[in-house]
Amino acid sequence: MNIGIWSRALDLAARTPSARHRGVDFLRAASIIVVVIGHWVMAAPWVDEAGPHIAHMLGHQEWTQWLTWILQVMPVFFIVGGFANGISWDAAVRDRKGYGEWLAGRLGRLLRPALPLILFWAVSGWLAVQAGVPAGMVGIASQIALVPTWFLAVYLLAVLLVPVSRAAWKRYGTASFWVPACLAVLVDAAYFRFGMHGFGWINYLLIWGAVHQLGFGWLDNRCARGGRAAIWFFGGLLLLVLLTESGPWPRSLVGVPGAEVSNTTPPHLPLLALAALQFGAVRMAENFLLLRLRNLRAWAATVLVNGMIMTVFLWHSTVMMLMFGAALLLGGLGLKSAPGSGQWWLMKLAWIGLLAVAMLPVVGFASRWEQSAPGGKAPKALRQVAGSLILGGGMGLLAYRGIVHRDSGALSFVPLLLPFLGALIAGLIFNRRPSAGASGGPPP
Repeated sequence: MNIGIWSRALDLAARTPSARHRGVDFLRAASIIVVVIGHWVMAAPWVDEAGPHIAHMLGHQEWTQWLTWILQVMPVFFIVGGFANGISWDAAVRDRKGYGEWLAGRLGRLLRPALPLILFWAVSGWLAVQAGVPAGMVGIASQIALVPTWFLAVYLLAVLLVPVSRAAWKRYGTASFWVPACLAVLVDAAYFRFGMHGFGWINYLLIWGAVHQLGFGWLDNRCARGGRAAIWFFGGLLLLVLLTESGPWPRSLVGVPGAEVSNTTPPHLPLLALAALQFGAVRMAENFLLLRLRNLRAWAATVLVNGMIMTVFLWHSTVMMLMFGAALLLGGLGLKSAPGSGQWWLMKLAWIGLLAVAMLPVVGFASRWEQSAPGGKAPKALRQVAGSLILGGGMGLLAYRGIVHRDSGALSFVPLLLPFLGALIAGLIFNRRPSAGASGGPPP
């Protein structure tokens, strides 16, 4: 580890205000790391006499779908995001800062790090096609690499709506969680009972919005206090079992390639049950985490990782695809074991270690965009909202389709243009200054 970086993290950790809730920062970093490891574990490319194959363990071995009950931790990130966004917005209101000024600070670290990733895949995807790599392979590789951006597009909506959602919490309390949760039940009923699949997409806002509200409940200590945390945990667990074992919802809590129904695309009720379970777990573990994070080195490590965690999240699939590509060029080195075999699982441990090492130089270079701060006057709020929605829409299209058209090999020009156009409108590019580095600040 770079001694200078660690020294700065120790210095920042030592200067942390006592009132800061360190568990929030830890859970933010930990949830992303779990997601990264989950993606690395479930990817199952291999090479045999017929050539290279791309598989996913969730579809290859059904028992691995149980692992998603542990590895699907995006609800934790949304809960932590609600906590941090609530603190930030309350401070802005107290200090009489406008929505535009507040939003500029939240959007920069959330969205700006995605732009170099998209640019990288636009250039490398075009070069790969020109070099003779099949367009279908480039399209699949870029889609897998850009899947993390779907999360940013969804979380972006929660951030944009914070003034409304926070006001709803302060006025209606837990009803601001239960109302969208109950509406999500109706949407799922329309989806499964009446085949109205178009309605399912509304659940992106209802389910993830409801989970975000739980962060406000945590912040104000109005949900899952004391023994009630166990009720949330076991109630969520029971509901999750009932939904997936007795209902039309699949067991896997992330999408399974080729499956007719996914619990995440669009979101369905099992994700709400999982959120309740994880919310209860977070509240039960809260005091333990706070006690452990009093240790300066443990807290400094949390500060250090938080300063680059969005970069890790965005680039981990890209590093994975590049390393798999290099293995193919080397004759399938490390990819010749049949997925699911004992030898394959041993090789997977080696692959995870190799990917973690390969991430270091990438994060060292790309994290500068995460650790930059907006400079100058914040753009008008309406301009930021419009720009970020355009940016988010472009990211969603790229995550869904990939960088190139799989038949012609031509770049997906419009989806590629939208993120940069949106960033320009929102003032996220050509309007920044370098910051001091990892701040250990609240989640964006």
